[in-house]
Amino acid sequence: MAAIRKFQVTFDCAEPGRVARFWCEVLGYVVPPPPEGFDTWDDYDDSLPPEQRDAWSACVDPSGAGPRLYFQRVPEGKTVKNRVHLDVRAGTGLVGEERLATLEAEAVRLEALGAARVRVLLADEENESCIVMQDVEGNEFCLD
Repeated sequence: MAAIRKFQVTFDCAEPGRVARFWCEVLGYVVPPPPEGFDTWDDYDDSLPPEQRDAWSACVDPSGAGPRLYFQRVPEGKTVKNRVHLDVRAGTGLVGEERLATLEAEAVRLEALGAARVRVLLADEENESCIVMQDVEGNEFCLD
């Protein structure tokens, strides 16, 4: 059996377009081109019945290396901690004060995009330091 190498991470959310734009900014991802026959995603949305507009959105790694992120509108809000979360690897290869300064600078950038800081987890014998954050709809992710 062949190993599957491509996968998608799906988020339930209230405003798929907004959440997709946030994650594009965080990760350097892009929104894929609109469906054939449409010049823009707004043109595509305008062709749909009102209840189907902004029902989903996606973003992709322009290099093709990372997973596709898919955002689907659901009626219920987030009520508990995520069972799955993304780790945004901003401090890879750095140690000590340089790592913490890099994570702090990235956390400030993400807060300007609408993220919220939840807590800082400092390094121990088993784990590196990270900053637990929430995206624009409250989904937790780790900045590490």
